[in-house]
Amino acid sequence: MDPTLIPSYLLEIHQSNRPGFQPVLGFPSWRVGFLNFASNLVPDRITELQRHNESDELFILLSGNCVLIMGEGEESVSHLFVRKMEPDKIYDIKRGVWHSHVLSENAKVLIVENEKTSPLNSPRIRLTAAQRAELLHLTRLALGLE
Repeated sequence: MDPTLIPSYLLEIHQSNRPGFQPVLGFPSWRVGFLNFASNLVPDRITELQRHNESDELFILLSGNCVLIMGEGEESVSHLFVRKMEPDKIYDIKRGVWHSHVLSENAKVLIVENEKTSPLNSPRIRLTAAQRAELLHLTRLALGLE
């Protein structure tokens, strides 16, 4: 028996190179997916943030650059924060925190989230023109472009 021919009932291997978020593995309470570069995930195209009302969301940088964007506030965003992700670290965006992300063209991020995460429990909020300008400045600083 060839030890490199592993039966699928022992091991599954998943990948995705499609743009944006692609769930690839799910279980009754959680799912794992990849977030890859998409043209709407650049600083000047971020117009809104989302939050997940039922659970945290975990991000792990696999390659490239990703800047996490977080907004403080309940019904509106009162303050923006950014964090450039580093490989080999788990970033836990807490339940109810407004967030988004900016990715480089070669970025790949692993996401672990509640299986029930959906638009029904993940509202979005539009950023004001001033917030978008601040976001552009903050992400450029985080990426070392300013």
